[in-house]
Order: sequence, then C-alpha cells, then structure tokens
Amino acid sequence: MTVDAARRIFEIDLRPVAGARFQPTGFPDLGAALYQRPVGDGDGVQWQDALLVESAQSMANRFEAVGWDPVADRPAEELDGLPWVRIVHADTGGYLTSSRTEAHRLASAFVKDATLDGRSMREVLRERLNLQEDRPFSPREIARAVMALDPLCLVHGVFFAESAKVWPGQPKIQRALTGFVEAYDVRPAHSGGVKRDHVRHQITDTGGSSEGYGSVPYHRTEWCAARIAAYVALDRAQLASYGLGPDATALLEAIALWEIRRLFDAPLRLRTACDLEVTGDVVDCEGTPLEDAASLAATIREKAAACAELLGPGGPIEVQWRPERRKQKGEGGSP
Repeated sequence: MTVDAARRIFEIDLRPVAGARFQPTGFPDLGAALYQRPVGDGDGVQWQDALLVESAQSMANRFEAVGWDPVADRPAEELDGLPWVRIVHADTGGYLTSSRTEAHRLASAFVKDATLDGRSMREVLRERLNLQEDRPFSPREIARAVMALDPLCLVHGVFFAESAKVWPGQPKIQRALTGFVEAYDVRPAHSGGVKRDHVRHQITDTGGSSEGYGSVPYHRTEWCAARIAAYVALDRAQLASYGLGPDATALLEAIALWEIRRLFDAPLRLRTACDLEVTGDVVDCEGTPLEDAASLAATIREKAAACAELLGPGGPIEVQWRPERRKQKGEGGSP
C-alpha cells in the first residue's frame, strides 16, 4: 500500500443552517476550546483564532450512532449479519445494552461481568483473544477474534484496560476512523437572558436560586466564524494490518465510509444551538467523491458474505448480566 493510499482524508465545509452563530463543545473547568492555529509557513506564518466545535471522542460516538436503531434496540438494517454482543438482564431477559452502544464496546463492564452459556465473559474473552501469562499476544490473533465478536471494534477501537492479571498484555486496538470539527477566524457573540419566577418575586432563606426559586439572570456566549470545517481520516493501513484478507479489509473500510456518508447526509445538529449543514458534496482530499450510502451498504453485504467464515454465525451474541448483590449492613454480620 502506497503512502497516499494509507489514509483516506476528508475535509468537509459546514455552515449554520440559520444565521451565523453556533455553540461549540465545552469542557469542565475550561469552557469552549479556543486556541490559535498557524496559517502560512516559514517567516510569513500568521496565527489565527480557532475553536474546537466537536471533539474526536464525540465524533466517534456520532459515527457509531448512525449504525444503531434506538427504537428497535438493534443495529441498523445495513449492518445485519455482522456479529455484536447483546446484553440482557439475567432475571428478566430484557435488553439492557450492547457492544455497539457501550462507551468501551467489548471492554464494557456490562460485557465483562456477563455470562455466555454459563461461563464468565472475562474467561470467554481471554480464551478467544488467546491471552496468556508469560506470552506476548498476537495483534492479528486478537483482530481475528474481535472480528467474530464485533467487527465495529476494529473500526472504532477497544481497550481491555483492567489489570494485567485479568488481561495479560492489556491489548488495545486504536481507532481507525477519526473525525473532529473546527472553526477558524472566530469571534465571540455574547448574549444573555433571565429565568423569571412569576410566583416568588424575591429569594428567601427558605427557597433560593439553587432550589429553582426566584428570577435568575444569566449570560451566554456563542460564536461566529469565517469558516467551519469537519475533518475525517480513515486509516486504511491499520485496517490492512489486521491481516484478515482483502474481503474483510474491504468490509471494514465500507463500514467506516458508510458511517461517514450517513452522518453527513443527515442534519448535523450537534447541540441545541449548533445546527450545521454541509455546503457541498463530501469529497476526499484527492478529489474523489464519497460513495453514496446505498452503494456502500451493498458493498457491506457483499464483503460480509465473502468473509463469512471470519464472522461466525453473525448477528447478536446474547449474554446475561446480573447486578452484583453486595452485602448490606446488618445482613448476616455485625453492623
């Protein structure tokens, strides 16, 4: 694979659907992530005010969300036939969560603390990943095992981060699909308002603003920008490094590209006051347009059939989770 083919990178121009203001992502004790970026090079470099509109970790969640049907609690139809872990309550059999919706995917506590056919999922995962003490793990063996459990973890990453005693070598697969949104040449737009209380006109000792009483003024900062752009990078070299063969590699790439297409085809409402739209078609940095969603879905079905032996039976792998019953004070012992 050539250097140019090792990545597929998209730079996608965006704009607010109404007006010019937008609300960026915020961080605890930091607020909006305002910084300066270099424009130009050498002695002529200039520094421009820039703003992080959406972080890589949030964009990863958004890419994954387009492949999930929240009404039916199952993957989108286009991903039918691919394995995933479905977690149900051991007592009721009711759906709880899944490897597609948990923050840590296959490494979620709900997966690891569950059982499959009466066996601990920690034991099942260690066995399938072939993790052993005093033995280096094989990244390709791990990729093959993950492919049969949930191939989307090979696109979005997974990290078995408990102690080395539980997970020898603590295997990690990093994200192969990364995106973020930035704004350039930004200016703050300050405004405010007041929450009015039409019943209690003044704050008293028995009921103040912390309890929701009284009229409370507040300030608000939104932003305007000369340009807003989303950047998405697909690490094709990482997908090929799994050693799963051309059909499986093409399947993983088609899944990633389908997620990109679905995300940017839909309204991109990131927050209440951050509703953006694509200003043109989605084209990669080589000038090649991104395939349409229907074509990519057809590729997913074709390549999934071609590497069916790596995917196993396909569909949900149902595991049972039961909340741990902790000993309460006064229960069979001293208080």
